[in-house]
Amino acid sequence: MTLKVRFTPPARAQFLAALAYIRADRPFAARAFQQRVNAVLARLGDFPDSGRVVPEFPDLQFRDVIVDPYRFFYRVKGGTVWVVATWHGAQIPDVPAEVIGG
Repeated sequence: MTLKVRFTPPARAQFLAALAYIRADRPFAARAFQQRVNAVLARLGDFPDSGRVVPEFPDLQFRDVIVDPYRFFYRVKGGTVWVVATWHGAQIPDVPAEVIGG
């Protein structure tokens, strides 16, 4: 069974900000990046455990996938793969907001 893949509002905003940043100087690169992200995230619908356990938070139920240079943090909940954060690889991630908010 293929799971749905959805962004939380904060993760969607982070992803759109990353696209805008790339698009400002390299529109073609932004389109290519978005296509790569869409392909990687779509695979999570079929293989939700394919991402790695987040090294910074090994005790939490989050995984991440890398679409260079960004990391997409996600968790599976209720038949949906929820992307909860989008971070540039050079950033040190915080605990995802979903954990803080409950």
